[in-house]
Amino acid sequence: MCGNRVNNCDKMPSKNKIVVKEVSVEEAVKVNLTIPEFNETSRTEEYFKDRYEGKETLIIVAYFEDKPAGYLVGYDRFNDKSFYCWMAGVAPQFRRKGVLTAMMDYMNSWAKARGYKKIRTKTRNNRREMLMYLAKYGFYFVEIEKYSNIIDNRILAEKIL
Repeated sequence: MCGNRVNNCDKMPSKNKIVVKEVSVEEAVKVNLTIPEFNETSRTEEYFKDRYEGKETLIIVAYFEDKPAGYLVGYDRFNDKSFYCWMAGVAPQFRRKGVLTAMMDYMNSWAKARGYKKIRTKTRNNRREMLMYLAKYGFYFVEIEKYSNIIDNRILAEKIL
């Protein structure tokens, strides 16, 4: 497994360093604006805080060669020893470079150190790349929230730590 703070995996060229840091919600909101799927202007700091307020929270940003490349926000949503990865995204120019994996590795280590037993996340049916990533990364699909338009269905996935 790659380290928590600096990800220098063998499969990545040594010049491509990814550093994952815990940050403020303000920093995560800035990175959110670089992700086309998520850059709605309504996603303000208050939008984020309303979701996780009063719960154990992890907010991280991954930097690829010192540039903000992606972010992840998770919190203790279910209060059942699972940690919920609520929002995670990588800017298009940094995709397929190990950024999401670096953030997921960080979150897994962070959650495991705090006694969480599994990670849960939810994505939409039309986010095919994320669905494929989750399956490859060891998540199992456990539930579907159905919507009138099938592409809007939400898929709940979980991974045992």
